[in-house]
Amino acid sequence: MKKKISLSFANPAVVLAVILTLAVSFNPALAAEGHVLRMACKYSDAKSLDAHRATGSQDRLVVELVFNGLLRYRPGNLSVDAIIPDLAVEIPSPRILADGRQQWVFKLKQGVMTHPFSGNPGYELTTEDVIYSFQRAADPKWSSFSIDYSGITFEALDKYTLQVTVDKPLSANLFLPKFSNRGGGLIVAKRAVEEKGNEWFKTHPVGTGPFVFQKYIPREKVVLTRNTKFFRGSPKLGGVELYYMPSVSSRELALQKGELDVIEGPKEQAWGEKMAKIPGIEVESISSAETIVAHFNMTVKPLNRLKVRQAIAYAMNRKEFVAVYGPNVSSPIYSIVPVGRMIAGLSREEVAREDLLYEYNLSRAKKLLAEAGYPNGFSLEVFTSKSSTYRRAYELMQAQLRRIGIDLKLSVVDHSAFHARIRQNLNPIVFYACMRPNPDVILTQFYHSDSIVVTGKKAITNFSHIGEVDADGDGKIDSVDDLIIRARTEKDPGRQVALWKEAQLVLLRKLASYPIITVGYLFARNPKVDWGYEMVTITDGPKPTENTTIRK
Repeated sequence: MKKKISLSFANPAVVLAVILTLAVSFNPALAAEGHVLRMACKYSDAKSLDAHRATGSQDRLVVELVFNGLLRYRPGNLSVDAIIPDLAVEIPSPRILADGRQQWVFKLKQGVMTHPFSGNPGYELTTEDVIYSFQRAADPKWSSFSIDYSGITFEALDKYTLQVTVDKPLSANLFLPKFSNRGGGLIVAKRAVEEKGNEWFKTHPVGTGPFVFQKYIPREKVVLTRNTKFFRGSPKLGGVELYYMPSVSSRELALQKGELDVIEGPKEQAWGEKMAKIPGIEVESISSAETIVAHFNMTVKPLNRLKVRQAIAYAMNRKEFVAVYGPNVSSPIYSIVPVGRMIAGLSREEVAREDLLYEYNLSRAKKLLAEAGYPNGFSLEVFTSKSSTYRRAYELMQAQLRRIGIDLKLSVVDHSAFHARIRQNLNPIVFYACMRPNPDVILTQFYHSDSIVVTGKKAITNFSHIGEVDADGDGKIDSVDDLIIRARTEKDPGRQVALWKEAQLVLLRKLASYPIITVGYLFARNPKVDWGYEMVTITDGPKPTENTTIRK
């Protein structure tokens, strides 16, 4: 949930010794139509503004304002239960065909206009655009989300009716997010892509959303204007400008000078407390489904021993992680799927009933380590990203394991090198901070045998190698592949959730990884900014809608 702190007292620290000149401009043409919301993120530049290639937070902050889905998450809420119609008239109900396949039929809203582009004033969106979008989303040549649409076909029944056929039936838990306003579910303007080309579209997105792309200045900003023809009504803002400002001090100064309205902060409670002392600034702490999990590479000795991994788990202290990141920013988790933020998360009580909490217990940790044959501990070479989110986690783990004689020899690499090297199976313990949309994606990408780094058929992020190793020493390969597949194909939502929970309990028994905390977001803003909706859980950052305003 969002936490807000209003401020009204002076801070002498605002007096700065160095005057920093910022390239932050104000667009009077946009201001004449309405207030322009000026936001700054921590990234240095965009990667791709193409709806189907936008995987980074800095890009999703833009594309989800420019494009719509057939369905959408209610603003500020990433729960499947919060999915509502967007371009579609309603959420359809499925039917099972005689051959066992599943069909869903979407009815489109009529009169939805695309944004103008290159002299084209825009045109009415139809099933032709929708089918083109999903076929493009399913093509790995043009999409980063193609795996989500395998085994799914699309057919136009008429200009406003789309039939979707799924080879292997899916529950609403898994089907609806694929057609919502994230990732591959975003609908592009077919004519814009075909007339101008995919390379052009990468930096000139054309959709139907509340804001229209105007320009992109590399390493500086993206400028959007309001879509006066938006089907839910013209936005109250005149536009949105997203600035790329990797320097947190530059963001802070620009906000204090009134050159920005909203800035992203580091995920550090101390930063929020510092900003909360500045007059005229409001700090928001917003929950997310982003987790930090420690994955153990079970092909590396002595991490191949269950008792060693259990010793490490008992030596780690979730409360200390919460203290480091801050209780306003983080909270402990006891399963891979974060409970309360996503379906099928395991509560503390559920995990405790199975005696799988692995709560801090140094005497138990030392006893397990001795039973495993390491009474004096051992040393292990690991590396961390220089990103503060990762580095703080590794440094805290280093200090915690030192208490039981385990010496983590820690080296630091840049963030891109860290991600490249962990995918080359070079780190025995991998901290990974991420948000994934549902339990199936989490379990598939991190624990299915096909996802094992380097050797998997679809190598992604299975750093533990569960599915190819004997995790508990009984002479048999341990795997959760069957539970993942059964859950994915289970049409009954209740049974599906039960299978996801069972898979997570198996992973905790084998201790392929250790769930630690969720981390939220911290933003500081002008208190006159009114998002127009309640924030429950978010990812990437708060996103303005047609109802967002800047009060006078």
